[in-house]
Amino acid sequence: MVNKLRVGIGYDVHSLTPGRKLLLGGVEIPFDKGLTGWSDADVLTHAIIDALLGAAALGDIGSHFPPGEPQYDGISSLILLERVRDELARNGWQVSNIDATIIAEEPRLSDFIDRIRTILCQTIAIDISQVSIKATTSERLGFIGRGEAIAVQAVAMLEGCK
Repeated sequence: MVNKLRVGIGYDVHSLTPGRKLLLGGVEIPFDKGLTGWSDADVLTHAIIDALLGAAALGDIGSHFPPGEPQYDGISSLILLERVRDELARNGWQVSNIDATIIAEEPRLSDFIDRIRTILCQTIAIDISQVSIKATTSERLGFIGRGEAIAVQAVAMLEGCK
């Protein structure tokens, strides 16, 4: 193992559209729009996956789970996160912590944060104290401020365990 600690950054954005479920961190959020994407379009989980893969220098979500591939059509992003967790373990990494910020004008997410953290921790098999999820707005600026999309920024730290 070259380094004992590694940091990765993840970013993802998906457009909002009527007629789809809004999933964030595996939790369905009641809202009149959902996110578009090949999988379930869980923008939070996607950003976390990219942060984890980046920290381990294992590529990105698109290289592991290419959009357009039939086996990923509508797949739960939590399944993808489980696969990344297993890949990290095979490569001698364990998750130290994750910090993510959801950027959305609406819906209000504060009532869902604890449930999101719980689901993500169960999926990654880490303690809830190792995951921070926050939500903010873009102050009505840009495509996020107009309610056209939701974005997420995520940072992950890994520890070498081999």
